[in-house]
Amino acid sequence: MPFTIAIIGRPNVGKSTLFNRLTRTKSAIVHNMPGVTRDRREGEYLIKNHKCILIDTPGLEEEADEEKLENRMMLQTKAAVEEADVCLMVIDGRAGVTPVDEFFAGWLRRKGKPVITVVNKCEGARGDGGYTDAYGLGFEQVVPISAEHNEGMGDLEETLTPFFKKYRKLEEENFTEEVEVDEADKPLQLAIIGRPNTGKSTLLNHFFGSERVLTGPEAGLTRDSIAVDLEIGGRKIKLIDTAGMRKKANVKKTVERLSVGDSLYSIRFCHVAILMLDATQALEKQDLTLADLVEREGRAMVIALNKWDLIQDKDGALKEIKATLSEIMQQIKDVPVITISALEGKNVDRVINAAFSAYEVWNQRVSTGKLNNWLKIAESRHIPPMGNNGKRIRLKYITQGNIRPPTFTLFVNNQKDLPDSYKRYLVNSLRDDLCLPGVPIRLLIRSSANPYAEKE
Repeated sequence: MPFTIAIIGRPNVGKSTLFNRLTRTKSAIVHNMPGVTRDRREGEYLIKNHKCILIDTPGLEEEADEEKLENRMMLQTKAAVEEADVCLMVIDGRAGVTPVDEFFAGWLRRKGKPVITVVNKCEGARGDGGYTDAYGLGFEQVVPISAEHNEGMGDLEETLTPFFKKYRKLEEENFTEEVEVDEADKPLQLAIIGRPNTGKSTLLNHFFGSERVLTGPEAGLTRDSIAVDLEIGGRKIKLIDTAGMRKKANVKKTVERLSVGDSLYSIRFCHVAILMLDATQALEKQDLTLADLVEREGRAMVIALNKWDLIQDKDGALKEIKATLSEIMQQIKDVPVITISALEGKNVDRVINAAFSAYEVWNQRVSTGKLNNWLKIAESRHIPPMGNNGKRIRLKYITQGNIRPPTFTLFVNNQKDLPDSYKRYLVNSLRDDLCLPGVPIRLLIRSSANPYAEKE
């Protein structure tokens, strides 16, 4: 386990801003509304060019009812503190030390973890009072910074360095040689997407084996996209839980817009998207919009039909849903549809297995010889139409230019006159004849002479 740092503190002191600054990303959502961060988020932070794990946490609030959201958020912070080698307790330098800061400083002392007090919002002389008061919290190390203005980051790194060196010394005593990671051994990135309350976080927690992300009856609990590293069936996986995405017209609050933007980013950079549908609700346009987005981004896809244990007429419901998907999702045919209960853990392993299979297809490369043999057969089954010049369009040859998704370039003698209907025929034939189910296929049409014919 790498050296781990947890950023903790009450709401709205700048924890997520500091997380983004240290990880050099914009992955954590930042807003002036308290309580935006609800799950703990991990990122990489370099100390002396060595990778460390940085954890952003929800704002510390006094514990409420066990069923209340605030209490479940507090459990996320407690888990981060348990994992951490050192904690950064962030306070607002402008506001000074508050009773809530004092309460949680005492809580941290009882945990026995090394703590550095980070006094944020100290640009100029605005946080001088808070910086002086911070020593009263009882922690030896106090560092004034301004995360928003990138001030004090060097001082913070220098303060963290002795803790890191101590950790490295212990690590070297138990050193085992690291094996270089091959490209093929890098984790498969799976993004769980869908409308709010379809069970995305419940599915992630099932695979993680504990309450890694918040779940509950409240819609829109997840705001940040949370990634966790797992190993399932000997394969490394980065599983990403995303915020539920509603219709654009219904997304009015700034925080929700930021959450949706974070989810869209996760779709663009995942390998396979797991589209979660609620089996107890009718398919909505938003579900199909999300499927279309996955196709446009060129990602592979698996559909997980959740809450299947609540369905009475299972055969009828599955038949109806598959018929609707087949009719509407023209661009990605034969997407696997897995019926599951994320809460009870039923059939969830089939979702991962389907994702593995989709990933293999997404990376598949077909030889040029096999492609051109296929092209002759496809052309014989359905002869290309006549062009506007009165001459028949000739399909010359085809190559695969790329994978992820499979991308093919077809050379013809008259590119402009080849109708879209014939292109769709070729794409569907490619999918069926070459076994490329459940992934987008890109077919590029080019006008060019056949170089092989020229050599002859």
